[in-house]
Amino acid sequence: MRHFKKLYFLTFVFAICLLNTKNSYSQSKIIDSLKTIAKKQKKKIKVQTYIEIAEHFTGINLDSAKSYSVKAHNLSTKIGDKVLTIITTHQLGNFARENSEYSKALKHFEESLKMSIKLNDSTLIANSYSGIGIVNSRLGDFRGAIKNFYESIPIYERLKDTTNIARGYLNLAVDLRKVKEFDNCILFNLKALKIFEKQNDLLNVAAINNNLAGVYNDNKNYEKAIKKAEEAKKYFFENNYIRYTAYPITNIAISYDSLNKPQKAETNYLKAIELHTKNREPYELAFLHNAYSNLNYKQKKYIKAINIGKKALEHAKEINALEFISSSSKTLAKSYAKIKDFQESNKFLMLHLNSKDSLFQKEKTKDIAELQLQYETSKKEIEIIQQKEQLLKQELIIKNRELYTIILGAALLILAILSFGYYHRYQFKKKQLQKEIDLKDALSTIKMQNRLQEQRLRISRDLHDNIGSQLTFIISSVDNLKYTTKDANTKLKEKLVGISTFTSETIHQLRDTIWAMNKNEITSDDVHTRILSFVEKAKTSTENIEFIVHYNIYKNTIFSSLEGMNIFRVIQEAINNALKYAEASKIEIKLYKKRGKLIVSIIDNGIGFDIKNVNLGNGLSNMEKRMSEIEGKVNINSEIKKGTEILVEVTLKNTSYDV
Repeated sequence: MRHFKKLYFLTFVFAICLLNTKNSYSQSKIIDSLKTIAKKQKKKIKVQTYIEIAEHFTGINLDSAKSYSVKAHNLSTKIGDKVLTIITTHQLGNFARENSEYSKALKHFEESLKMSIKLNDSTLIANSYSGIGIVNSRLGDFRGAIKNFYESIPIYERLKDTTNIARGYLNLAVDLRKVKEFDNCILFNLKALKIFEKQNDLLNVAAINNNLAGVYNDNKNYEKAIKKAEEAKKYFFENNYIRYTAYPITNIAISYDSLNKPQKAETNYLKAIELHTKNREPYELAFLHNAYSNLNYKQKKYIKAINIGKKALEHAKEINALEFISSSSKTLAKSYAKIKDFQESNKFLMLHLNSKDSLFQKEKTKDIAELQLQYETSKKEIEIIQQKEQLLKQELIIKNRELYTIILGAALLILAILSFGYYHRYQFKKKQLQKEIDLKDALSTIKMQNRLQEQRLRISRDLHDNIGSQLTFIISSVDNLKYTTKDANTKLKEKLVGISTFTSETIHQLRDTIWAMNKNEITSDDVHTRILSFVEKAKTSTENIEFIVHYNIYKNTIFSSLEGMNIFRVIQEAINNALKYAEASKIEIKLYKKRGKLIVSIIDNGIGFDIKNVNLGNGLSNMEKRMSEIEGKVNINSEIKKGTEILVEVTLKNTSYDV
């Protein structure tokens, strides 16, 4: 059974979901033979055969693959074998994934993971994480995919499962490329390549060549990309892996597109679209249609670009792939602007900006760097444990030698003196060794801290560049609209004002975010200073409103950047609400400590409202969400004609009750 389990899980699909299928004729002969064998087998062995049949059918007939996957699962459940139940549940996930039923696939993989953890089977746990990671990648959730691959790879490394280690590296490399971690992408591709070449696994070698072609495209080395992609395409085609030729064909299309060879690019785009349409791959279709739409835009075929761009957006929305919702809506906005349909252009522009913002919040490079750091730290911890085990073994050897020396010393005093000297010399060496280990640990800690700081600074620059590109696009749109609509009506002018306001808010949010991210920690004085700055800006934009800020914290309090940013955002939201709705003449902000808590009170003397009969909307929801992230609370007290008070409480960690 354990032999079967190991053999079966080596067949799981990885990277671009490679399947070890042969040509249709030989596959049919194998399937017929397995069906005949299954009729004579006992139930447990029959489950295994059904799974093998389903695996073979996956490359030929998905309906038959589903049928045998369900048969295997039902039979394993009936006989009550826990391991087989997990394996067949995973097989249902494989089928659902290949059939583009990603929600079902995730459900099956998560169920197999839960059962595997309960059974404490490392191999089954690692395979479940890999299955989830592949689905995450198909759905465009690259951070989730990378996180799950970093869960599975260390398990395979501990088990010394070389094949699955290599496949894990290959999976990881694919998604690291998609989040533009090119150095790590190349590193893991080469690690996987070394193993597969040693195993003479030409199928996965071809997959790696295709991955490297993608990296060369990203680095603008298009001729080299074409060469690698053609190698992969040739292998897939000659060995009847027609389905997977779509991937190198896509890379070839991108290369010719970038080399300004539109006819060759179009031919390859259309072939890749045909293959992915046949095999129901919405993520790849979203990417390809958007790239093909851009190709037509560059050739000034704007109507064609619009029609293809709409297909890209349709596929992207099907799986909620934010990156392609953003990019395809941007292409549509540009194309509509070229045919002077500014109403449609503006609609897709806003969709681009909104999806870009959502994607920006979801896909953070910092998170990827932290996952990489966790993986490297885990490897270091394993190495340290191994070193400590070696030291303990050495200590045990020394103790045995000491005992032997003492026994001999009773008879030979000179030998005892020599042994005693040897002991002290060894103790000195051991202390020196321990000092060296401590020094290495300290240097490792400093190195990790420096890497985190570098990542923080890089993210700040990325924030600036991303939002800067948005602003440039908005300004260009506004200028274009102003130029073409000199006698604009009121509604259009309001839209222009709205775009301008959005730009201004984006700038302020950028500054606030960079302010928080450039700090390891934020003090209460920093928050106070930021509030004063915000109040001064509010004064310039409002009339007849008095602002009073009380700051009664004489012992400075330290927050993490997340806590400081969330506290400031809640205060900012409360003041904005008072300015918009309260009709107040005075707004008072108080900051003080009380019983180990930071208290912030925002009070206005405005018209107030009846809390029971008013829908508080998204503002309060956002404030409550921010406070829940840092274990804080928000309370609102208001009466009609008596004003409103918003009270924020945050429990302070590691602080004395001295105020």
